[in-house]
Amino acid sequence: MLRVMVVGGGAREHTLVWKLLQSNRVAEVFVAPGNAGTAAIARNLDISPTDLDALSQAAKDNEIGLAVIGPEAPLSRGIVDILRDLGIPAFGPTGDAALIESSKVFAKRLMHKYGIPCARDAIFSSFDEARDYVKKQALPVIIKADGLAAGKGAIVAQSTEEALSALSDIMEARIFGDAGNQVLVEECLVGQETSLIAFTDGKTVVPMIPARDYKRAFDQDLGPNTGGMGCYSPPSFSDHELTNMLTKTILEPVVQAMAREGKLYKGVLYAGLMLTSDGPKVLEFNARFGDPETQVQIPLLKSDLVDIMLAVIDGTLDQTQVEWSDDACVGVVMASGGYPGSYKTGLPITGLDKVDSDLLIFHAGTGAEGEKICTAGGRVLTVVATGKSVAEAREKVYQNLSLIHFEGCYYRKDIAAEEE
Repeated sequence: MLRVMVVGGGAREHTLVWKLLQSNRVAEVFVAPGNAGTAAIARNLDISPTDLDALSQAAKDNEIGLAVIGPEAPLSRGIVDILRDLGIPAFGPTGDAALIESSKVFAKRLMHKYGIPCARDAIFSSFDEARDYVKKQALPVIIKADGLAAGKGAIVAQSTEEALSALSDIMEARIFGDAGNQVLVEECLVGQETSLIAFTDGKTVVPMIPARDYKRAFDQDLGPNTGGMGCYSPPSFSDHELTNMLTKTILEPVVQAMAREGKLYKGVLYAGLMLTSDGPKVLEFNARFGDPETQVQIPLLKSDLVDIMLAVIDGTLDQTQVEWSDDACVGVVMASGGYPGSYKTGLPITGLDKVDSDLLIFHAGTGAEGEKICTAGGRVLTVVATGKSVAEAREKVYQNLSLIHFEGCYYRKDIAAEEE
């Protein structure tokens, strides 16, 4: 029986803990740092995901047999390498392989070198050169910080003024710190957006059911970009044939490219894709499970997640069966008023005990004050339902959302609306 440690404190990690506990191979799950939701089913450890020394010490002290790394920051800093050197199996890419997310410039150069389809772009380390280039570009235009920016480093600029302001924020005001040492200026791709995420052991690539997430804060894709306001799976426009094609033309080539570059990629590979009139193109790669995609994909996974993760670590994914439900899943994020800007915390959450018994509520920015569950972040909860169709799951989610409340809470009303 394994003692498992999950690193992270969001709804993605709550979902993974929930699924890992269903395995008969798991004795106990620790979560660093976790949230009020994980505290109810596992043991939280008061450790920051970026405190690599404390994480590795906790893994030794608690005799961890499998570490599962949720967020990108510890991955990019090499937590998998550290744990592996201690003899602790860790699920996720090495720090070197996590460059595919932690440096958008690295990912772009890799795609160009190996012919993986992506948006036209230019890379700059000089603000003046970037400014002069942007002034000549067709609108809208995408401005991206090179490094990690907690899901907020890509700005869709509808005007030249907005693009120049984004450049100034990233490169002069340094709102993302060293992540803004370089920027990418990309053409704005148009089409259906989808997330294709896969398990890979560096050789075999096994895609998950595709998902569609919503980055903008408000209905009709208005407002600022967030870490994700909701998601559903599977989208009707993405069938098995399309998934197979995208796996063969994008996921497998990039895993092979990473191996050729001496950065064997193991873990979860996330491809954010735009299905354009010129064919599918990569918007971004991430080096971990999606958030909020995980909250709607993992409830549809019928196989034992521990078996899959250990096969990825051992390089035996080709011998492991990965089965999915035929159901659909919809998740809607309840956020704090003001998110993704400033917001209040410590606000009591009511109604969690009033929802349907088959509803799933994955906590993100929550904490406990005595018996009360309170807000502790921007994205507070992901409320999830499954059904025989996306429309059925969507109806169930929205029927229950009105029962949950905290001061200033808001959520998008149009998640999966196109599937009605």
